[in-house]
Amino acid sequence: MPETVLTVREALQRAAAWLAQRGIAAARLDAELLLADVLQLRRLDLYLQLDRPLASAERDAYRQALQRRARGEPVQYIGGRAAFRSLMLAVDRRVLIPRPETEQLVERVLRWARGRPDMTAVDIGTGSGAIALSLACEGPFVRVVGTDVSADALAVAQANAAAVQPLVPLEWRQGDLFAPLAGEVFDVVVSNPPYVDPAAAATLPPEVRDWEPPVALFAPDGGRGVLRALVAQAPAHLRPGGLLALEIGEDQGAEVRAWLEASGAFAWARIEQDWTGRDRYALAERAGP
Repeated sequence: MPETVLTVREALQRAAAWLAQRGIAAARLDAELLLADVLQLRRLDLYLQLDRPLASAERDAYRQALQRRARGEPVQYIGGRAAFRSLMLAVDRRVLIPRPETEQLVERVLRWARGRPDMTAVDIGTGSGAIALSLACEGPFVRVVGTDVSADALAVAQANAAAVQPLVPLEWRQGDLFAPLAGEVFDVVVSNPPYVDPAAAATLPPEVRDWEPPVALFAPDGGRGVLRALVAQAPAHLRPGGLLALEIGEDQGAEVRAWLEASGAFAWARIEQDWTGRDRYALAERAGP
């Protein structure tokens, strides 16, 4: 007997209901994202093809993707890609999934850099390369460097750079924080470092805690160890008037600002909030000579 025809509309309806029954909070959205990945479409383009019948191979691939999501695997890892600003980046379990909050960190750097020609920047803990690639594609930068302690993460970043092919060539360095940058200075030091307290691991969503790389999530000293090291080491790698831009935890703003001000290395320091009103970004400008 011929196989029953299943359209995009019907597949989405069934998949969303099936995921919801298994406790997936954003069941409809995840169903759409997964089907878009299977069909190699943008999510909104599904609505232009609601009556399109799925081929047998597409149905099988979609079924497998849904089963992976039901086991808790993040949508981005299943599809192998994540949107970040204007980019579509390859991601897998070697790297943190880029977040909308980090898009706004990039926006702050670009706003500061506007009108300043021939800038240089380093992205500490680059992961997938999301920040470094966005700066290279969107900003007035003539040199962008990405560093990471993980060789596996750098392999993902390099693959993304090869796919994006920004006009500004990127450099990739392996090492912890500023270790691979001895003697080098930049106009911008930017980082989305690990800042979660390991003791708070149980409070994270399982799809984060159980799937994303711990080295990109957790930091010692109650989640503050890497941030403290960045504040201490960044001045030696910033030109006078250069910008330090960090993503931070929502309960870390006052402490990070105090470190920045106590260092005496910065002309000004401030904490800014994300769109939910939570402290999320630490910005500071290096004092002059």
